[in-house]
Amino acid sequence: MASRRCSGRTNADLVANMHTARIITTDKVDQAMTKVDRINYVMHKSEAYEDSPQPIGHGATISAPHMHAHAIEHLLDYLGPGKRVLDVGSGSGYLCAVLHHLVPDGVVVGIDHIPELVDWSKGNLRQDGLGSALDKGEIVIVTCDGRQGYSDLAQYDAIHVGAAAPTIPQQLVDQLKSPGRMFIPVGTFAQQIIQVDKDEYGKVTRKNLMGVMYVPLTDAERQQRGY
Repeated sequence: MASRRCSGRTNADLVANMHTARIITTDKVDQAMTKVDRINYVMHKSEAYEDSPQPIGHGATISAPHMHAHAIEHLLDYLGPGKRVLDVGSGSGYLCAVLHHLVPDGVVVGIDHIPELVDWSKGNLRQDGLGSALDKGEIVIVTCDGRQGYSDLAQYDAIHVGAAAPTIPQQLVDQLKSPGRMFIPVGTFAQQIIQVDKDEYGKVTRKNLMGVMYVPLTDAERQQRGY
């Protein structure tokens, strides 16, 4: 699934190429990703519009744009006005910004276990004109172990996980609303994106979507050591 085929010279090019490739299939996702210029959320500005994962320091990466697009498209039915979303492994803050535009009057919670990334992401969001969203609590970025979710603002209509867990953390399933949906990479060597759905009665079902390769969902000490 990883590919540079959608790379562009500008953010608009990148989004347009993903639409042409049918990775983006809805106008809502197109518009939200167009509003958020990826250059504000990467370390190497010259590579901002490459359709590939990029390092952002501390052993972390920002996912390739096509993976963010896939994630949002799969979660879209659970996004909208007033919805509450959790982004686990929020990194540079990019996806929190995109999700913010898809949940007007809602709340986006981004969590990362690396304090330096949390601070950097808040600066990125402010640089991107979203300081008022942070100040109003429409976007909340906190430092904590992503495997445990963030119970203070649970439950969530949608959960995106940006790093691979060996198994699906039960705490994240518990923090899904009924109904709700989670998009999470699972596995160690062979990884799959799994769509976890909880229906209105609390019944949980899982569906394999695609094979991937993500960095591990881990704690700060292990990530700094590289395992």
